[in-house]
Amino acid sequence: MGVTKDEVESSLTTKLNPTHLEVIDTSGGCGASFAIEIVSEQFEGKRLLERHRLVNAALENEMKEIHALSIKKALTPEQWKQQQST
Repeated sequence: MGVTKDEVESSLTTKLNPTHLEVIDTSGGCGASFAIEIVSEQFEGKRLLERHRLVNAALENEMKEIHALSIKKALTPEQWKQQQST
C-alpha cells in the first residue's frame, strides 16, 4: 500500500513546522503521487533547490513509496504573506 496524505502531512509538520501546508493526493487515492504547497521559516535564506531538498529529506521514508512529488510552492512566511496580499 502507498503513503497516505495524513502521513505526508505528519512528517512535514513534525520536521519543518510549516505555517501553511496543503497536501493533495494526485494519485487517485493509491498514495503514489502528491502535490505540496508549504510555507516554513526553515526556508529563510535558502534557495529554491535547497528548500526542495529539505522537503524531500523530511519525507525520506515516504519517498520510498511515492513515485511523484510535485512541490508547487516552498515559501517563507514573508513570501507567503506577500502572495496573499496581491
